[in-house]
Formats: sequence, structure tokens, C-alpha cells
Amino acid sequence: MSSQDDMKELIELFRFEKILNSNPQNKLITVLGKINGENAIVLLEKLHFQSISDDENSISSLSSSVKQLFHNDVYFNGVTGQGDGSNNGFNELKVNLIYPATETHIQKQLEQQHHMIKETPEMYKNVVKPYIESMFAAGRLKWVENILYNGAESDRVVYQDDDMVILPDMKWDGENMDAFYLVSILKRKDILSLRDINKNHYEFLNGISERIKDIIPKKYNNEIKSDQLRIFIHYQPSYYHFHIHIVNIKHLGLGNGIVAGKAWLLDDIIDQLFHSNAEFSFEQRTLSYVIGENHELWKRFNESNQLA
Repeated sequence: MSSQDDMKELIELFRFEKILNSNPQNKLITVLGKINGENAIVLLEKLHFQSISDDENSISSLSSSVKQLFHNDVYFNGVTGQGDGSNNGFNELKVNLIYPATETHIQKQLEQQHHMIKETPEMYKNVVKPYIESMFAAGRLKWVENILYNGAESDRVVYQDDDMVILPDMKWDGENMDAFYLVSILKRKDILSLRDINKNHYEFLNGISERIKDIIPKKYNNEIKSDQLRIFIHYQPSYYHFHIHIVNIKHLGLGNGIVAGKAWLLDDIIDQLFHSNAEFSFEQRTLSYVIGENHELWKRFNESNQLA
């Protein structure tokens, strides 16, 4: 494995510049730095403490060594291990590395003010759709293509069929079921976001929902039940290839990811399609959501005078 593909070696080369964000609720700190002169972002997140040893040396025995779990495009995921191999009741520290990090990556992680906006169909057509097209032109979905077509992260895939690939989200360590978090990435390319969904997608999405509820509990020996899964999508999404979040309803440490103005329950979308007329499309709707000032869309909305 070359130094460009080895998380441990890259972390050793990391040179601190500044803290982008620190979130005490999610136990997450985001740091900007340089690796070989290029921007890099490191996200450090404390995992859930399931138990704590009464050994007075348990804390001092924690090690900062990094074990790489997977690598896809600019995204690295790993954990720190115990220096002496003992557990001592502490889970490991989860480490995500983005390298090389683009300005878009930096702005996404930087602490910022947020605003609630009402996106009309005209705003979507004139501002959002051109933005989505620019994301494709910039090659921002290479890592998704790697998963769907190039066998990336194949050892992490939980389930796949002709319609989707399901694998653990980078936010989950794969062990703590309270923080259970999978993502289903659809293989079809005609649905990029909620805006592309229309009446014709009812049967397809209903089948996807039923399949997830049937398959996932079986894959995890019924440690989690179908009615313990929060199945939802985001608008705006973090990337424009349709994907579905599958999360334990006990897992509340997801910040804005599960709140009104961001998350849409998949079953509610399906029910709305069922009760709508044949011409219905979310492209026709006015959608309210929260957006940060560092988001490129916020800047485009202001530049085009699309905000009230």
C-alpha cells in the first residue's frame, strides 16, 4: 500500500492549521490542515461509551494509533486502537480523513449561520438544477461510482440487488447497534434528489422500502427490528445520487440530519405519491429547508436575488 493510500502514514504527515468546528453534542471536532502542501480535513468523533473500567490506568492506556478500515477516493475511515491491545471498557476513537480536501469540503465543515428558506419550483429550475449539474461536471460523485460499478468497499456491502447497494454509513463503527446507520444507494440514475420523484415512482419506492424493512433485520440477526428503523432521505442531500438513510431510532446524535427542514421519511413520501394524482411531481412543490451560509446554493440564491 502506497503512502497515498495508507491512512496511518497520511495522518503522520498532517500539519494543523485551524479548528473548523467543534460540536459537544455529537462529540465531534473537525480540523483543517495540510498534507504534502494540500488541504486535508480530519474529523474526530468519540464513540458511545458502553462501559467504563474501574482500572485507574484505563484512560492513560488509550493509544493514538490509527487502523484504516477503508478508503474510497478522497475519503478515509479508521479507528484508533488500544496501545496494549486491552479494552478497559472504552470504545475506540473514530477517525475520518478527507484528502485532498476541496474548498467545498472545507466550507461544509466550517461552523456557520443557518437559514430557513422556501424553495419554489422556479428557484429549483433557475438555481438548484444548474448547481446540481455543476456538481456532476466537477466529478464530485466518483466515490459513489466506485461503490456501484468498480467494487469499492465491496467487503463492507451488507446487501445488493439490481436496484440498490446497502452498506454502513461512515458515521457507524459497525458494532454499536444503538448507533446503527446504513445507507442505501440506488443504482438508477434518473432520481438525483426528492425533486425528481413523481407519481410513477410509487411502486418502485414502495418496493425499496418493503425490501429494506424485510432484509435489514435478518442481516443483523434481528438485533434491530423493522419498526426500529428510521428510513429517510435528505433535501438538500449531501450528494446528488439518490440514497436512503437507514438509522436506529435510538440514535439521536445526528445533529440536523434527522430534524424538520432536512429529513423526509421515505414512507411519508410514498404515502403522498399514493394519494396524489397522475401528474404529481415534487418538482412542482415549494419545499422548505435549512441551509448554511457556507453552502454554494446559499451564495447562488443571493447572487440571483431569488430569496425574499
